Amino acid sequence: MAINFKNIHIGNLIQQKVTENQIEMSRICNFLKLSEDEIVNMFQTENLDSDILLRWSKLLKYDFFRLYSQHLILYAPPVGTALKKEVSNMPVFRKHIYTKEIIDFILELVNGKEKTKQQIIDEYKIPKTTLYKWIAKQPDRTVKKIKNELSQL
Repeated sequence: MAINFKNIHIGNLIQQKVTENQIEMSRICNFLKLSEDEIVNMFQTENLDSDILLRWSKLLKYDFFRLYSQHLILYAPPVGTALKKEVSNMPVFRKHIYTKEIIDFILELVNGKEKTKQQIIDEYKIPKTTLYKWIAKQPDRTVKKIKNELSQL
């Protein structure tokens, strides 16, 4: 299932991961120190505080923050090169580091003919050469994915 990185409903995604991992509600309540009603309300909430999201990430062994990072990679405007560089003590991250999930998402758009290659290049600011390399490597990715699934059986 492809995740919609444009509109992230974190509660639904957490609930999906809880279901996939078959985590019992009592374990969740104990770990988060919350009631079952509070947990169910979280599943219906579109946004959660970062400290709660961190706890969910630890419990479910899944980086929910990465969903937001992927949103920034796909939808944030590119940083202007002509802007004056400001000195900051904050860590600096490279913007264009594409995860497997992002590459799969983009390739799904191309293969499903939901967007043209040019639309993807324009909308997501992915370099043309990068997109064409992903497309060229796609059969290899499919073979590797099948081998991974077979090795897990």
